[in-house]
Amino acid sequence: MTWALKRQFFYVVVLIVFLGILGFLIIYPQVNKIPSCTDGVQNGNEVGIDCGGSCTKACSFQVDQISVLWARIFEVIPGRYNAVAYLENHNKDTAIYKINYKFRFADKDNIYIGKRDGETFVPAGGKFAIFEAGIGVGNSIPVYTTFEFTETPVWTTVPEDKLNQLKVLVSDIKLENQNTAPHLSATIKNDSLFTIPEVSVVALLYDQKGNAISASRTYLDVLAGGESKNIDFTWPEPIPGNVIAKEIIPMYNIFLVKLK
Repeated sequence: MTWALKRQFFYVVVLIVFLGILGFLIIYPQVNKIPSCTDGVQNGNEVGIDCGGSCTKACSFQVDQISVLWARIFEVIPGRYNAVAYLENHNKDTAIYKINYKFRFADKDNIYIGKRDGETFVPAGGKFAIFEAGIGVGNSIPVYTTFEFTETPVWTTVPEDKLNQLKVLVSDIKLENQNTAPHLSATIKNDSLFTIPEVSVVALLYDQKGNAISASRTYLDVLAGGESKNIDFTWPEPIPGNVIAKEIIPMYNIFLVKLK
C-alpha cells in the first residue's frame, strides 16, 4: 500500500468515526430520553398518552362523565332571568381547570329563543352549580332549559392532601321577608390553612316537592385560611311558592387555592 493510499484510508476512517460519533450524539438522546408527561407518547408509568400514572393529567377512560341533574331558568324581574345548571362530578380526586359550556332556552312550545355561553371550572367530587345572571330573551318567556359542555374536558388529578385539608363550611342559613323583599343570610368559613381566591357562592331555594324555585349568587374576592364571613343574597321581588329547603354552594377553582 502506497503512502498516498494509506493517507486516504486514514482520512476515510477518521470521517467514519466522526460521523458515527455525531450520529450517536443526535440519535441517543431521542432513543433514550427520560419519559415525560408532555412528549406525546405513552411511556414511563403512564396508562395513556401523557396521562395517568405519575402524570397530573387523568386519562379520559379513567374518569366518569359529569351528570347534569337539572337545568332551570328563574325570573328575577319581568324580562330578566337567572339560569342554573345543577351538576355532579363523580370523580372524587379529579377536577377541570377550565371548560366551556352553553345554556339553551325554549318557550312553552319548545321553540328555541336564546342561549348563553360561558366558561367555568369543575370542582373535584360532588355536586355543584353553574350560575348565569341577567339573561334576556326579548318578549319570549323561557320555559325549557338545557345545558351542555361544548368541548372535551381535560381532567387533572388534585393532590390528596389538598382534598383532605380544604374544607369550606356554611352555617346559620336564614331566609327573611320571602313575600316582600327576600333576604337570605349565612356564614361561610374556610376551615383550613389554604387561601381561597374568587369564591362564587350560589344559593338555591326549594319547595316541598324538592323543586328549585329560585336562585341567587354573591361573590367573595378572597377567603383566607381560618376566616369566616357573613354572606347575603337579595331578590328584587317576592319569591313564588313556599320555600322549604335552602342550599348554599361555595364555588372556587381548587387549582387557584394556595397555602400562604
